[in-house]
This record gives sequence, structure tokens and C-alpha cells, in this order.
Amino acid sequence: MRLPDPSLGRLAVLALLLGSGADPVLAQRPPAAAPAATARFFGTVIDASTGRPIVGARISSASVPGIVISDTAGRFDVPNVPAGLVRFYITASEFPRANLTLAFAPGEQMERVLELDSTSTPPPEAVRAPAQALPQMTVEATPLPPVWLRDFERRRETGRGQYVTRAEIVARNFNRLSDIVQTMRGVTMDCGGGGASCQIRMVRAPMQCYPEYWVDGQLNNAWGPLVPVRDIEAMEIYTGPSDTPGEYAGRNAGCGTIVIWTSAGPRRRDPDGV
Repeated sequence: MRLPDPSLGRLAVLALLLGSGADPVLAQRPPAAAPAATARFFGTVIDASTGRPIVGARISSASVPGIVISDTAGRFDVPNVPAGLVRFYITASEFPRANLTLAFAPGEQMERVLELDSTSTPPPEAVRAPAQALPQMTVEATPLPPVWLRDFERRRETGRGQYVTRAEIVARNFNRLSDIVQTMRGVTMDCGGGGASCQIRMVRAPMQCYPEYWVDGQLNNAWGPLVPVRDIEAMEIYTGPSDTPGEYAGRNAGCGTIVIWTSAGPRRRDPDGV
């Protein structure tokens, strides 16, 4: 087509263009730019501690409209990612939030494995309200007596034999073993006429038949009426075989039995008192 002569007027130029069939509007419009190509971001979301896929993870970005959720295999696919630096946010139930920034080229297909660590999130039972101070309170309890004293009380409840406690010894100001036994039924002092070698004897026992002494659970016939009672915590007196407990009965039970518990003996055998 022959261009119009610049010397022609505007009407003449328009007439030439119309005569040639050209669109005057298109002739004045610049050519349109090609649309920019977008990228694609896809991959899998897994648990870093177990390697298992995470179902329902949410992948989002301020640069990409909408939210993509991972499927049952942990797969995700984010289309229409603009070229350049794009920040993504990944969230899932019971996992800490994660984010990453990636650079995309126009039309790029980028695949990634996204890892979330379940071990860095405390379990629900560990998330508790701050501890609260409770009002002070005093708890009082009577400690259990030692085993030997519990056995002493058990035997005393049977009603057989005669029993003396430390409190009674102090209250009645007893000094020697003879002071205690002289207050007991069926017990006498056998001094053999001279008075220098008195022995404790049960009234029902045969002559010259003297009781056995058990001290802190051990047979100890070296004890006698002149022994001081300052270390005695409890005493049991059995005047014959009918009232003697089985643990102290023997061939000499007919002579009677005196069971003595001291403050030192049981502790030597049982430091904890049980």
C-alpha cells in the first residue's frame, strides 16, 4: 500500500486509509504484551521424626490465592505460582508451623519434600496451667510403734499374763526388778532364808524352780531381781505354762517366764524401728 503524502490534510489521509480497508483504531494501538508464565510448586509433606506422610497439611502463601491441603498420601500441588521469591506457610494439627521461601523462574516445575517435626510440639497433657500455690497445712500422725512393741500390745490384748509399761515404771518410782514383780499376782521372792541370794519365783512353781528371762527376744537367765529398771521399756510376766505364749513356751514354762524389753536391745537389732 502506498503511504499518503505528508502534505495532504488529515481528511485526505483518513480517506486514503478507509479506501484501503485498514482499521484506523488498530492502526493507532500498540501490540499487546505476551502473558507472563507462572510456575508450579508440588511435592509431599511428611513427619520428620517418623517419615510418614501428613494428611491435611495446609500450604498457603500471600502470593498465591487460596489454600492447598495435602491428600491421604501427603501430596500437594500449588499451581499459578508467580515468578520470583515466594514465601510459603505450612501448618498441620499437632505440628509446629513452618515456613520457607523459594525462588521461581517463569514456567518452573519445582518439587519439594516438606518436613514437619512432631517431637518439637509438647503433647496436650504437658500443656498445663501455671502451678498455683496452695495454702499451707499441717499434717500430724502418730508413728507406728516398733515391731517388738506391737507384739507386746498384741499379747497384752489376749488377757493372759501381766504387763508393765515404761510409764508405769516411772509413775510408781520402781528402781529394781524386784520392785516390779512384788506387785504382781502369783509372784514371790525366794531368799532361801539368808536374804543374800533372793530369787524371783512363781507361787505355783515347784520349789527351787525359777522363771526364765527373755531379754529383747533372747534367752538371758543372767538377769535377776537386783537388775536396775531404768532401761526397761516394757515387761511381761507369765506365772505358768497355761498363760505363757507359744513363742516363749518350753520345757521350763512351768517355772514361769519374764519377758523384758529394753530401750537399747530392739534398736540394735532393728535400727529403723520396724
